[in-house]
Amino acid sequence: MPNNTTGRETPEIRPASGKLGVLLPGMGAVTTTFIAGVEAIKLGLAKPIGSLTQMATIRLGKRTDNNTPRIKDFLPLAELNDLVFGGWDIFDDDCYQAATHAGVLEAGMLQQLKKPLEAIKPMPAVFDPEYVKRINGPNQKPPASKMEHAEMLMEDIRRFKEENGCSRLVMVWCGSTEVFHLPAPVHATIETFEEGLRNNDPEISPSQIYAYAALRMGVPYANGAPHLTTDAPALTEMARQNGVPICGKDFKTGQTFMKTLIAPGLKSRMLGVAGWFSSNILGNRDGEVLDDPGSFKSKEESKLSALEQILQPELYPDLYSNMYHKVRIHYYPPRGDAKEGWDNIDIFGWMGYPMQIKIDFLCRDSILAAPLVLDLALFMDLAQRAGMKGVQEWLSFFFKAPMTAPGLYPEHDIFIQLMKLKNTLRWMKGESLITHLGLEYYD
Repeated sequence: MPNNTTGRETPEIRPASGKLGVLLPGMGAVTTTFIAGVEAIKLGLAKPIGSLTQMATIRLGKRTDNNTPRIKDFLPLAELNDLVFGGWDIFDDDCYQAATHAGVLEAGMLQQLKKPLEAIKPMPAVFDPEYVKRINGPNQKPPASKMEHAEMLMEDIRRFKEENGCSRLVMVWCGSTEVFHLPAPVHATIETFEEGLRNNDPEISPSQIYAYAALRMGVPYANGAPHLTTDAPALTEMARQNGVPICGKDFKTGQTFMKTLIAPGLKSRMLGVAGWFSSNILGNRDGEVLDDPGSFKSKEESKLSALEQILQPELYPDLYSNMYHKVRIHYYPPRGDAKEGWDNIDIFGWMGYPMQIKIDFLCRDSILAAPLVLDLALFMDLAQRAGMKGVQEWLSFFFKAPMTAPGLYPEHDIFIQLMKLKNTLRWMKGESLITHLGLEYYD
């Protein structure tokens, strides 16, 4: 039926019946922490802390209605017990071995999860050392054309779905950051892209081969890294033609998460920013990959964009047009997955008087990313069952560099992103959208 707030048809959401397969290119720290966490929750060993789908509520109607169900009770999301995991990696460690090597989770916890984790073994990966230069591994597809590699991935997807009895699939990229590339002529149309696959065009990355295989198979695709993948015209158009949801890019976890919390507050009070210096140290595989200048360039672009979009210097030149913004990432092996993000923010207020803010965020990268993978898998499956296709901008909340329609600037303010997400969920169920105007309480 039409929604009386938007005028758009409320979608008919198919039930979440059967098993949902979650396919994960890259089975390193983030993937193994995500899978181990879900298995621990299923066994009653942990709570789903950090997950909107599992813990957050959504207000329906007026504040005086006192109607705030949990999101997972409001919408027909897949149940955790119905999730089945699979993936690809250049290393052939099973999920238990990979989690042990990643060093994120305590050995005692991993031991309790050993049986389900050992059962998950990575499929041979599509890999190109020109796109990820600091690591390599033995578990790779045999040499072939990029189109043949895409067909191998599609066969992997078919086999995984059949062997695990899945009724639906989603794919979330959790692999390494590829080197920075801009869209090229091969990315212009579906036809040029497929020709490029057949001709081994060097501008087609491994992540784009995974995305192509997923979209051809009708599998929703979320990009958790900052590099170019489905935000190329050919793959965006393929998603729309095939009726498949896509979203990305780059999980918003540590330092950028803090920026999207702090910057909207400074802007809301019309406080100026003279400079924002950000430095990170981390020692996991992600840090090793980002030690390469090409991969760092992809990360730098996504980290820099959020602050400029939030502060809008073109609208507030007196406050932000001369802001100096620098981002640095340093590979430091002793730190492992326990990343440290340090920010120095030089601000100014009334009459131009200077002040400073210092932030030292001692975070755990994979602990922050794992619940995002869960939420994206469940929300992308929900979107597909609701008939939503193409770019899912309402999932910007989870990303550093959110995808949008061509020519539309992304919304980076995390509070606006959350409102957009929850209003989309209300619309999907035919509920009135919440504007927070509040005048009705005083009439």
